[in-house]
Amino acid sequence: MGKTIAEKIFSSHSGKDARVGDIVICDVDFAIAQDGTAPLAIKAFDKMDKREVFNREKLAFFIDHSAPSPNKEVSSLHSLMRDFAKKQGLRLYDVGEGVCHQLVVEEGWVVAGDLVVGADSHTCTYGALNLFSTGVGSTDLASVMASGKLWFRVPQSIKVSFKGKLATGVYAKDLALYLVGKIGARGAVYECIEFSGETIQNLSIEARFTICNMAVEMGAKAGLMQRDERTKKWLGEHSRKNFQFVEPDKDAEYKKVLEYEVSRLVPQVARPHTVDNVVPIEETEGIPIQQAFLGTCTNGRLEDLRIAANILKNRSIHPEVRFIVAPASKRIYLEALKEGILKILIEAGAVLVTPGCGCCVGTHNGVPSRGENVISTANRNFKGRMGNPDAFIYLASPASVAASAVEGKITDPRRYLQ
Repeated sequence: MGKTIAEKIFSSHSGKDARVGDIVICDVDFAIAQDGTAPLAIKAFDKMDKREVFNREKLAFFIDHSAPSPNKEVSSLHSLMRDFAKKQGLRLYDVGEGVCHQLVVEEGWVVAGDLVVGADSHTCTYGALNLFSTGVGSTDLASVMASGKLWFRVPQSIKVSFKGKLATGVYAKDLALYLVGKIGARGAVYECIEFSGETIQNLSIEARFTICNMAVEMGAKAGLMQRDERTKKWLGEHSRKNFQFVEPDKDAEYKKVLEYEVSRLVPQVARPHTVDNVVPIEETEGIPIQQAFLGTCTNGRLEDLRIAANILKNRSIHPEVRFIVAPASKRIYLEALKEGILKILIEAGAVLVTPGCGCCVGTHNGVPSRGENVISTANRNFKGRMGNPDAFIYLASPASVAASAVEGKITDPRRYLQ
């Protein structure tokens, strides 16, 4: 019997013939932690009686969730990270450099065939580059910091194939939301999702990150994609590391194979308070909003800002809507500035905030008021997300968010894209 991509990566990193269900100890190629998880990992590491991390070139810290710091307690945690990184010689991305998941791929830290862990659930984003990446707890991350190894149970894989060309006004975020609605928030717990099909092949790498980012919203351990020329080109442009693509065997065994024809897919919206509460946008049209948010590790990339700017050019944000924009990295911020994208957004009435995760997590920046409706490009909408359990968060694509910000109510973006 052949192997899935996941089985092959776990085999190569454990030195064993790894199969579904096996417990294996693997060498980790790269590991990350952010300011919500790194302090706990540092404290756990210190208890392990280790003086040095296993490899300073295979670890990085990111201050992105509460950046700039909203209070003195968080500032102390940031100082702990900075001091530890300086002592160990680690790369630390400080306030304003961007969201960890964007920076990891943008800076070329990970490549095809890698096994990557991060003390953040959306580490699965990197799977778009044909590697296995997954979120772990802070204590597990500390173990990797100390040894460079971690144990895993090899997951079953689900193969998801998308067929057809996405219609105008329908984007990768709509595709991801549609799939979450079909599979459910717990429909792929501790499983790996292999995305494939002509629809995926026609997407940019940026759009593929969006889809893999939301694999965890189905409970998946990881989401990953096969190689193609776009993947090869991206890796060649962003990394100097050697890499080797991993393909599934033709006779690989999957838990299930799901196929979706998506040429007639319409914009999707996830209603409060679960990510799998997904409906076509017409079922939510007209719901008034008080805030719109464009950003996050799901949809804060340059492609997403361009989509929004295309709708907002020569238009104004509704006077009763606050439209907040957080580019996913400083590099994206500067590129958007250079292209004139930020000028369009600001002239329309948008407010730019520091590249990072603050609005999405709800630690600071853009916390909605009681009873307010927010439409967001983020990946989660459960109670308390964005900082207020009494607010209502709707998830949608950058186009839907921009169109809704103009109208002051949830709006189908296709009328702006004729």
